Amino acid sequence: QVQLVESGGGLVQAGGSLRLSCAAPEIIFSIALMGWYRQGPGKQRELVASISSGGSTNYVDSVKGRFTISRDNAKNTVYLQMNSPKPEDTAVYYCAARTGWRDYWGQGTQVTVSS
Repeated sequence: QVQLVESGGGLVQAGGSLRLSCAAPEIIFSIALMGWYRQGPGKQRELVASISSGGSTNYVDSVKGRFTISRDNAKNTVYLQMNSPKPEDTAVYYCAARTGWRDYWGQGTQVTVSS
């Protein structure tokens, strides 16, 4: 069973920083479009950022300039660096890997931003 293992969530003050990590099996990571999604209280799940196997990135407008997605191909790990988070960034963050045959999801990690 393919597993994406997330870590790094927790409580952070507004204006601080936090880094999320997600490790994936090499066979998936090497070809997948990797992404971070989030689902806040009472909200739908949304794509926060994605990065292709070639390193191209995409961000939702609300996090541009504050969050950075990156991938370490040697470690089969994708990161989400969250700088200057805001209370509205509070959500469960999910790592996802999109391949040509299906999507894989992590279990989610809670991020809470205090004001």
